[in-house]
Amino acid sequence: MKAAQEFAIGSFKTVDVPVPKPGGEQLLIKVAACGICGSDIPRIFELGTSKQKYPLTIGHEFGGEITAAGPLADPALVGKTGAVFPCIPCRTCESCLTADYAMCLDYDYLGSRSDGGFAEYCLVPSSWHFVETKNPALDPDSLALVEPCTVAQHAIRKAEIRAGNSVVIFGAGPIGIMAARWARLFGAGPVMLVDVVDQKVAFARERGERFVVNGITQDVPGEFRKINNGALPDAAIEGTGTGAALAQAIDCTRTFGTVVLMGNPHKDTTIPLSRHSQILRKELILKGMWNSHFAATPINEWTYTVDMLDAGKMQVMDLVTHRASLEDLPRLCEDIYKQRVNICKAIYSAKA
Repeated sequence: MKAAQEFAIGSFKTVDVPVPKPGGEQLLIKVAACGICGSDIPRIFELGTSKQKYPLTIGHEFGGEITAAGPLADPALVGKTGAVFPCIPCRTCESCLTADYAMCLDYDYLGSRSDGGFAEYCLVPSSWHFVETKNPALDPDSLALVEPCTVAQHAIRKAEIRAGNSVVIFGAGPIGIMAARWARLFGAGPVMLVDVVDQKVAFARERGERFVVNGITQDVPGEFRKINNGALPDAAIEGTGTGAALAQAIDCTRTFGTVVLMGNPHKDTTIPLSRHSQILRKELILKGMWNSHFAATPINEWTYTVDMLDAGKMQVMDLVTHRASLEDLPRLCEDIYKQRVNICKAIYSAKA
């Protein structure tokens, strides 16, 4: 089979490798699609794999069809299609014992520590990692967006958004747009998106977002008050990891409101003293978040994402702007890194 592997920092290429054979409870997935995560680009060109293990097949946002099952797995799973939860928790640490698997203290991970989804086939540890779609008409490429879509859902839940709440979201990339869609599914409104790139502002508007502003050229709190009867939002989600956006999020949020920090931080992220003071004076609630929740209690967010995709209540395919075959994937990743292309969401697709 073909797989796109990292051989060293900056060395990412498509090669021929043997098709792995499932053992024990493992499942062999024929990958339908795998998303290029924002973390994949620095992993390939600047940082290397998480444990400097090479060669390694990158890609953690993926799904596909089960084509083979190990001797201890249920053979009835063969032929089923779904998304893959890429985290491989230890199941023994304090976080795992409370089912907070994203906080596992000693985890493995498909696509950054073990071979992932930028391949024709991928081994998955067990059926526990598999979230089945029940809609045979679902576009298999959408499976590449289940992971980021669930991250967006998790952000809305961390903000405790409910019907009647209002929210501003900083960052109009794919996760930001999906967060806005989740907010409306949960009954929130108005929902505003903020970005500093005019192309992203225009793209979000073209994808149906009514309220999108440029955080550099427009007064974000003032613009929100115009659409919310003079009131600031109940919550802000900071999805860029920049100090400037965090400062604006603090500035925007009403007294006793909530600010959720979703974006991975940039170097030397700072906020002005006046915004620090606002956190105190407005008694804001600041919440960090990390990935998503993958357990039945209180709710498996991954299962909910797939259910909403199956039902057509969550739309994601209009956010995919670039597709590549495995052969063309290294070139697309380099184009993204060198900013030769403008993307919303780029994926490896078996259909490309």
